[in-house]
Amino acid sequence: MAGKDGPIERTLHRATMVRWRRAARQAWKTSLPVLRRRSNAARALRQHLDELLHVAGERLAMPRIGSDAFPRPHGTDWSWRPQLWRGPLPVRGRAGVPSGEAVGDEVTVFHDCTISELTVRQLRNQREADLAPYGLRLDVFRFDGSFLSVVLDLPPDAAANLRKRHLLRLDAIVETEYPLEIFARLNIRHGPNTEQVLREIPAGSREVTVEFDVAYTKLNEKRAEKLWIDLIFENPEMNQITIRDLTFCRYPRAEL
Repeated sequence: MAGKDGPIERTLHRATMVRWRRAARQAWKTSLPVLRRRSNAARALRQHLDELLHVAGERLAMPRIGSDAFPRPHGTDWSWRPQLWRGPLPVRGRAGVPSGEAVGDEVTVFHDCTISELTVRQLRNQREADLAPYGLRLDVFRFDGSFLSVVLDLPPDAAANLRKRHLLRLDAIVETEYPLEIFARLNIRHGPNTEQVLREIPAGSREVTVEFDVAYTKLNEKRAEKLWIDLIFENPEMNQITIRDLTFCRYPRAEL
């Protein structure tokens, strides 16, 4: 059975350890032809060991990859953590990011810089306090544009059965190198129209919560098609922005 370490495997492992420990101790006295063969064998073995250690580091680090665990308010009928914060992306980082660059399947970066000096990369969260396996980091250097935004496309089930009595809550863990104004804008497409609700993310707090009240829109409940969120960063030049976690919940407003 794959992954099973029985008595035979443990005996072979001990014998292999003894062999390589002896080879290391005798390296200064070993003949060059023999040393060359052992060196080549050690390099081949190290390649497999490095691969094992890399995968083990990913899987054993806190929190567990793929985790969708986070607090949800009572009555929640839809919740979501985007894939970028749940699992590894095929391409972890990009430099000189152009406007409209997709980061995974759900996140897109927009700006109006003439020359992009923006780096975006996914990083592994390893602190015990972090619930999300991954985070998103933006390093902004010279910035000659007027806006920088990260757009998240919410999945289709976010719009399914959406009603004006719903609240949509965004919870995030945001770290910045220097104080920064950040806004979150909810967009709801219903038929030919799009409703927007803008909220400012509280400054100075690492863990933030923002609620969007759908009652303040002119939503046609029968035609809700698509939801997306714009995270807008004001004057981000020479700043490092790390979004450690990002989650969404939808639940009905308490009746008055």
